[in-house]
Order: sequence, then C-alpha cells, then structure tokens
Amino acid sequence: MNPIKYIFFLTSFALLFIFDGNSQGLPELPATANKMIDSLIEQMNLEEKAGQLTLFTSDIDVTGPTMRDNYKEDILKGRVGAIFNAYGADYTRNLQKMAIEETRLGIPLLLGYDVIHGHQTIFPIPLGESCSWDLAAMEKSARIAAVEASAQGLHWTYAPMVDIARDPRWGRVAEGAGEDTYLGTLIAKARVKGFQGDNLNAPNTILACTKHFAAYGAALAGRDYNTVDMSDRVLREVYLPPFKATVDAGVATFMTSFNDLNGVPATGNHYLLTDILRDEWGFKGFVVTDYTSINEMVAHGFVANNKEAGLEAINAGVDMDMQGAVFYDHLVALVKEGKVTEDRLNEAVRYVLEAKYRLGLFNDPYRYCSTEREETNILSAEHRAAARDIARKSMVLLKNENQVLPLKKNAGTIAVIGPLADNKKEMIGSWSAAGDGNKAISVLEGIKNAVSDSGKVVYAKGSNINDDSLDFIQEAVDVASTSDVVVLALGEAALMSGEAASRADINLPGVQLELAKAIQETGKPIIVVLLNGRPLTINWLNENASAILEAWFPGTEAGNAIADVLFGDYNPSGKLTLTFPRSVGQVPLFYNHRNTGRPISENKYTSKYLDVPNTPLYPFGYGLSYTTFSYSDLRLNKQNLTMNDSLNISVSVKNTGKVKGEEVVQLYIQDVVGNVTRPVKELKGFRKIMLNPGEEKMVEFVIKPNDLAFYNQDMSFKPEKGEFKVFVGTSSEDVKEALFTLQ
Repeated sequence: MNPIKYIFFLTSFALLFIFDGNSQGLPELPATANKMIDSLIEQMNLEEKAGQLTLFTSDIDVTGPTMRDNYKEDILKGRVGAIFNAYGADYTRNLQKMAIEETRLGIPLLLGYDVIHGHQTIFPIPLGESCSWDLAAMEKSARIAAVEASAQGLHWTYAPMVDIARDPRWGRVAEGAGEDTYLGTLIAKARVKGFQGDNLNAPNTILACTKHFAAYGAALAGRDYNTVDMSDRVLREVYLPPFKATVDAGVATFMTSFNDLNGVPATGNHYLLTDILRDEWGFKGFVVTDYTSINEMVAHGFVANNKEAGLEAINAGVDMDMQGAVFYDHLVALVKEGKVTEDRLNEAVRYVLEAKYRLGLFNDPYRYCSTEREETNILSAEHRAAARDIARKSMVLLKNENQVLPLKKNAGTIAVIGPLADNKKEMIGSWSAAGDGNKAISVLEGIKNAVSDSGKVVYAKGSNINDDSLDFIQEAVDVASTSDVVVLALGEAALMSGEAASRADINLPGVQLELAKAIQETGKPIIVVLLNGRPLTINWLNENASAILEAWFPGTEAGNAIADVLFGDYNPSGKLTLTFPRSVGQVPLFYNHRNTGRPISENKYTSKYLDVPNTPLYPFGYGLSYTTFSYSDLRLNKQNLTMNDSLNISVSVKNTGKVKGEEVVQLYIQDVVGNVTRPVKELKGFRKIMLNPGEEKMVEFVIKPNDLAFYNQDMSFKPEKGEFKVFVGTSSEDVKEALFTLQ
C-alpha cells in the first residue's frame, strides 16, 4: 500500500478495540473495524486471499524441515500473510516494511514464534512450572515472555500447550501441565492471560495459541505423532475442558494437532474444528495447522494428495496453513472449481485480518519492532529474578532422609558430580527457542555462588548424559571420597524430551545409574538433583539416595534456583502434576483412574501385576517440605446437599515443623455410585498457603452441585444424586476423608 492509501486506512478506521482479559471469549470488533475488513476483502483477489491463509518460516530459525526458501518473494507478491521463526526488532521491521510498502494492498504481516516457556529469559519447562501450583507465577512467566517477544517484533506465540497427558514416554509431557484436567484448565487460562494481557492492542502483548486440538496427549504407546482412539465421553471429560477454558479466556488462535482422532486427522476434523470449536464453544479467533499437518493427511491415508488434503482442511475449519504450502498451491483452484466456497475463503481471511486488527497492526505495523525495548527488556535483572523465583517454586522434593537437606553453606566440602553438574545449555530444556544456554547458570555455578568463604566445592563430570563410557567414573569416586556430601546432577539432555523425543525406556540414560552406584559405595550422603523433562523410573535412587530434588529443566537461572533450595534459602513447595511410575510397564498411570470390577486384593484373580505394586513411586500431588504439616478437623457444614445449594468444606492445617513453609492443600471428590463408572478421585480445588512454625490455619473450600457433574450414559452433562466422598490432604494419596449425599 502506498503512503497515501495507508494514511487513508489510519484516518478512516481509528483503532477502537480494547481486549478485556476478564471477558468470556474474544469480544466483538467495533463497526469501524468490520467496515475496514469488509473493504479490504473486497479489494483482494483470490491469490491474495490464499496468501493471508499461508504461513511460512523465515531463515533466521527453523523448527522443522523447511519447504520454501523464497519467502521474501512471496511477501512481495502478497502470497504470504504470516511468517514464523523471525524475531529481532530490525529484522522484523524490514519484513514488515516489505509487506506495507512494496505490496499492492499493504496488509501487515503477522509474525509468530515458539515462545513456550520464556523468550530469551527462559523459565522452567511448563511441566515444571505446573508443579508450583502457583497460577499467579505461571501467568507472570507468560507475561514476561510476551514482553520480551513483543520487543523483538513478535506478535504471536504457539503456546500454551494444554494437552492432558498421562504417559511419560511421550516427550511432549514437558510442554504441558500434567495429568489432571481441573488443574490443567486453570493453568491454561492463566497462561493465556499472561501472553495476551488485558489489552491486545498494547504493544507488549502477543496472541496466544491453544494447542494441540485435540487429544494429542493420548497418542498411542506414548509415541509422538501417533494415532488416538477414545470415546466421546473421555474426550469431553478429560481432554477438552482446558481447550474450552482458553476460549472463554479470550484466546486469539488455536492450533490443530498431528494425530488422528478416531480415524479422522485433527487437521481435517470437522467435528473438532467446526461442530465443537466454532458452533458449540463460539470461538472467534483463527485456526492454524501444526507444521505441515495438512500435507500429512496423505500419509495418514485419509486423502490421496495434497490438493484433497487442502480441501478437507479448509472445509473442516482450518484458517491458516503452517509451512505446508497446500493453501498456497491449491486453494485458488479449489475455489474456482467450486469445491470451496468463496464465502468460506472470505470467512477464514476475515479471522486472520481481525487478529491483525486486534494487535493494532493496521494502525501501526511497526509498533512491535522496538530497538529501545529490545535493549532494555531482554534478560533484564528483573526478568532473571522472576525466573529464579519461579524455578525454585517449580522444584519438588521427592526424598529427604534424616533431613540431610537443607545443606549448610559452611559445611565442609561439597562434591558436585554428574553429566549435568557443569552444564549450561541443557538447563534451559527443549523448546527454549530464542534462549541462549550459554547465559544460563549451571548447577556447579549456583552452588559456588551460594557457599560461604569457609565452604569448599569440588567437581567431577562422572559420565556423559547418554553413552556407555565408564571413563569418568573413577575420577568422580575419588572426588566424592574427599568430600563431606555429594550433589549428584543426573537426568536427560534437553532434547531427550519435547517434540519427537519419545522414550520407550524412561530409566536414567547412559551409565548414570552406574555412576550413582559407584558414588554410593563411598558411603557419602548423596543428594540427587534431577534435571529432566518427564517422570523417570528411579527406584534405585529412591531406595539409596539420601535426598532427591526434582528440578526439571529450570531455565536461565537454574543453578541459582537449585542452590536456593539445597541450602534452604527457599523451602521447597512443589507438588507433582504427573505421576512417577515404578516401572514403564505401569504406564499410562494416573491418579484419577476408574475402578475395576476386581480391585486389587490378596486374591490372585484381581487387577494387579505379579512383579510390581499397582501404586506409583510418587503419586500426583506429592512433594515434601523442610517442615511438616498436620491435617485435622475435616468438617462439612452439612451432610446432605441439594441441587440448589452449596457445600462448605473446611480443614485445619498446622505447620508442625521448625521453619516457615508453603503447603498445597488439595481437595478431591469421589462419586461413589454413578450412572457410568466414575474416577476413584478427582481434584476439585486447592489452596497454597504459607504457615510459620506452629501456625495453624483453617482452609475452606466450596463445592456446588455443578462441580459434581459428568457425562452420563446419554451424554448429558449433569450431577447425579447419591453418595460422595470428600478427600483433603497433602497429596492424592495422603488425605483425610468425609462423606456427604447429593439429594
């Protein structure tokens, strides 16, 4: 668009839209915006319309196999409306300048990137963050990520991932909030609010993208990209609620998933994308595919070629094609052949243009390209301090025998050993995108930063992360032998979890267990720091280590945050959101399973294993503190609840230890007899409270009949009269119990 036409746009259609973060869904645009978009669509030819629905990668960063390298030519022809993997204030300004000043209509580009758990200041992986049970902290980390990303010209992130996942073999458990639907729903809303803020027109907000729609977390055998088969009841009760919650929270975009669902690929699934997302939930944003997932419908065996795949996708409800060039190559022909209506094409274009309007790009397309903000907002001291705080909140103390932790800062010699001890780049985990591992703090650095002048820290590598070399073990044994205590940093490489990182064996990789056994023979107390993107099977460590701290991949401030916990500057408060199995043969293993007609007993012919207990190594909701908490006086204000009433539940929680600490008080419900079988427990509430030594608080919850609703045999969603159990406690297994009846 030439400058005169662009000024016409600015003066004729002033930006009036304000996003209310508390609204139910994206609000309607003002009449001026609709008039502008109508006028723009009328001026566009079919190629330009197809271009608005085309998303290509730039060459600054690539997250998959690149299919096109002439994206700049495509921009100039008006054949591409969005670019991803492009960031940096100057670089994005140049791209935007091409679109604004050198194309026929001057429509601004939408620029996206994988800002998953931080942009350049990297926070813990989302699974780790979820273990904080701190919704405000998770919203804050997304807010900081948006501030940094927007300063470098980005408008859009491909997050949050809200897939419920119950199989730790699946590498993408690292990107989500764990196995529970209730908690996952709250976290999904918090992250959308963090990215999008209260006003999408503010230049420090970005569009969030809910992914992957839908049921990707249930991929068979925990193998990435695999198929999914489930009942509509399980889909709606377990997997869909977090997605619906983001629609209500006003999320601007959705992403399809790679899997098929009951035989229909998600990217061509009309039931998901139109019947549920649009018609049932009223979603007003646009739907983008995952990377080349339109093309992949051919490999699924669902269509014969890319043209047919594009037809299925656009008519199912896809609005933008990521990287596959299917809409680029075939959409114009499909419209001319009458297989895709121009109304459907215009609808998809409208959704994309509305997103650009909401961001204020028609008013000022360069508003996100701020070199000043880029210099001051990226990796600021304030952001690093927040990353350190959120990282330590995310850590889960799994074991602390004889209170070996916290360590004293002047307690002799500390040996820091392990393949992840003096390692920076692995600390930021998978999907760290623009993050720079060289700017992270290693475990060794963090401990050295924390000890007093009279303390001594020695180091040995011990082993590599994932090979069979035993060459480093003897040196580690020698170092351990001269120390008073050993901090053993074990786990995975960053890319051993995340996308395309499924593992059939979830033991410690390489010879790390052999290293741990060799160190154990020295007789020194062993404190294991786990750095990983999924639950691991760590039975030997549980039996033999003195303490185990699950740190996940903590991000930029990893070492400092770990040291804060190890030395007691922060009392760990994290609780697991994904069950740790004893054996990979137990998975999928999750707390809110349904019962069987033959529950486990001493009788042989009951549901159990011959070689391991049914129970997990560490259950959902589990996590220790440096203090202890007692629960007592569980009370219900009534024994009989009517359909028009509410139930008040209270419990007394006391800090019975010697230090101040936080506790996540968890409320679970069981519907004892249902029209369909119900889970043995379901999380229905939690409170995170701080207590001083000796302090006691009454914690209260309110349950309403709709909190007890489920999909019955005829798939109507409603509560059912009958008996219910209430469980309140420190984990899904360690609880107090009471009864009430819904009448």
